[in-house]
Amino acid sequence: MSEFDYDLIIIGAGVGGHGAALHAVKCGLKTAIIEAGDMGGTCVNRGCIPSKALLAASGRVREFKDTHHLKDLGIEVEGVQFDRGTIAAHALDLVSKIQNDLTNSLTRLKVDIIRGWGKVAGKQKVTVATDQGEKTFTAKDIMLCPGSIPFVPPGIEIDGKTVFTSDQAVKLESLPNWIAIIGSGYIGLEFSDVYTALGCEVTMIEALDNLMPGFDPEIAKIAQRVLINPRDIETYTGVFATKVTPGTPVVIELTDAKTKEVIEVLEVDACLVATGRIPATKNLGLESLAVEIDRRGFIPVNDKMQVIRDGEPISHLWAVGDATGKMMLAHAASGQGVVAVENICGRTKEIDYRCIPAAAFTHPEISYVGLTETQAKELGQQEGFTVATAKTYYKGNSKALAEGETEGMAKIIYRKDTGELLGVHIIGIHASDLIQEAANAIAKRESVQNLAFNVHTHPTLSEILDEAYKRAQVVGV
Repeated sequence: MSEFDYDLIIIGAGVGGHGAALHAVKCGLKTAIIEAGDMGGTCVNRGCIPSKALLAASGRVREFKDTHHLKDLGIEVEGVQFDRGTIAAHALDLVSKIQNDLTNSLTRLKVDIIRGWGKVAGKQKVTVATDQGEKTFTAKDIMLCPGSIPFVPPGIEIDGKTVFTSDQAVKLESLPNWIAIIGSGYIGLEFSDVYTALGCEVTMIEALDNLMPGFDPEIAKIAQRVLINPRDIETYTGVFATKVTPGTPVVIELTDAKTKEVIEVLEVDACLVATGRIPATKNLGLESLAVEIDRRGFIPVNDKMQVIRDGEPISHLWAVGDATGKMMLAHAASGQGVVAVENICGRTKEIDYRCIPAAAFTHPEISYVGLTETQAKELGQQEGFTVATAKTYYKGNSKALAEGETEGMAKIIYRKDTGELLGVHIIGIHASDLIQEAANAIAKRESVQNLAFNVHTHPTLSEILDEAYKRAQVVGV
């Protein structure tokens, strides 16, 4: 008999915890998962899943309203109508289905689901606050997967109705005539796509000097031309929303980021606060093991996903997902969970963040994997190599021409000496699907000259990457 109740206890049943639990069972570990909130965490309930359902429905509306595009294809559609409530129900129904599927998959594999607030109570011990009182469990290994919550800057008051975060926005309880969106990252871009497709006027407010600061500048420039300029969106850059007051109307005080002077006061119908996410690392009991979170609240980990204390890993304590601050993406959390379980089982493995892709599911989509051009050049300076890029455009692709969807570009970044692929950035239809080929190539540290010999199906959008590889020029080749 084991001296522990479980081989592995996982605190948090989001995508990271779920992925880790599935892999742990596969590896023969007796596993329990503790969850105080909704099974599936942010991704299933308030993030990836409902937002993609809204984007799918609103995207259809946008497509059917684009009469010029349809007419070019010989199609005529008039009087497009939609029902907000049904679109919202589509998203919520999908959440319910996937949440049930996730829970059932754990039950089927005999993972014990413990409902309540779990926290570390010492080495290899957790306590769970349940409706029946506090319970204590022991485990050989403990994995923390607490996730993240929306970040709300100081001065912004949330009421959940007129001023809200993405947690409430995915419910699509209303379609305000005029909505302000604070932030132009993934969340802000995707919701601007939804709202404008469904007839709302949008004002986008970005504190930095350029919109979409996290994206490749050339991709961001195209995105502004196709996702912002043609739509009912006005933009502010270099401006903070220093005070937001809920009500009818919502009052937003805009302050210049450099001068700190109030430059304008907006009155809008609603405001979405899309200023990123912060780790949900409070009340996890980390102090019982003298673990100090960093100044931003993240749990320090190494690439094996071991929790770090004073620069050294703590035995039998692991953390994955948003709370580690490495890549705040659902699939990254799942990948980290698998890596952690592999190390628990004595098979040394480290996470490779360079090959984890990301995507914004706008219309058209944006995706990237690996290094930006700036990051690649900095690495080149450190290691003594030159960086080069190659670009191809959707307007030269036969499938894109057949679809009448020719806005877009693929940009690859590579070492000019060895040809190693360092990064890929795409904007265009199905960019989120196309990026996986590049991610797999980067995972294997493939060279563009080898990739250029791969044969792609014709006519497909995948030839956009094929053409980029073929355009790359490598020294001595």
